[in-house]
Amino acid sequence: MTRTNPQDSEQSFFSHLVELRDRLLKVVLCVLLVFIGTASYANEIYAYLAEPLLAHMPKNSSMIAIDVASPFFTPFKLAFVVAVFAAIPFILYQFWGFVAPGLYRHEKLMVLPLLVASTLLFYGGAAFAYFLVFPLVFGYLTATAPAGVAVMTDIATYLDFVLGMFFAFGVCFEVPIFTIVLVWAGIVSPESLAEKRPYVIVGVFVVAMFLTPPDALSQTLLAVPMWMLFESGLLFSRLFVGKRSDESS
Repeated sequence: MTRTNPQDSEQSFFSHLVELRDRLLKVVLCVLLVFIGTASYANEIYAYLAEPLLAHMPKNSSMIAIDVASPFFTPFKLAFVVAVFAAIPFILYQFWGFVAPGLYRHEKLMVLPLLVASTLLFYGGAAFAYFLVFPLVFGYLTATAPAGVAVMTDIATYLDFVLGMFFAFGVCFEVPIFTIVLVWAGIVSPESLAEKRPYVIVGVFVVAMFLTPPDALSQTLLAVPMWMLFESGLLFSRLFVGKRSDESS
């Protein structure tokens, strides 16, 4: 019977900490390098982000800056968020390099596609919000302004709003990944999820109600894709479970 040397375990633990530190430093360096590039175009990036709102604002109107430092800090805040957003593939690559040695072969075959798919789905959710949801929502909100009310949005408030929407749609587009992981872990089965479909439909509309502005249009624009993504996750989980059961038989 072999005994584990406590000193060897301690050295292994510290080696993992050193590797984690090195990978985190690489992530920080990557984000900073990308930020140097995006900071040079901070105002242009913000102008592009503001287009869906500006397109529906009255003529000769503009956005405003309430705080003294907002015209300087708000575009740079956006530039940093864009840098993190652009560095996500490298961040996930570092994460994969850290956890992959401790995974079994069948886990590696499953986790890597899930990481890639989750990244693409998050980007897809943000793109869906910008190109489809924002024009409809801002058109609706500006059109409902009472008579005599000038629509002049603060640039910092607008940035917080759109970043929240990007995050909400990006996370909600991860529904297929959540579904597949639950089935893969054996927590639920595709059949039980299919039986709970009516509750899922009600649930996605409730989630959309809390994550979007208080109008039926934006809630529906988030809830319906979430439902469709749940159905796609259910389909892929059925295929995965069927494939796994065939391999085990």
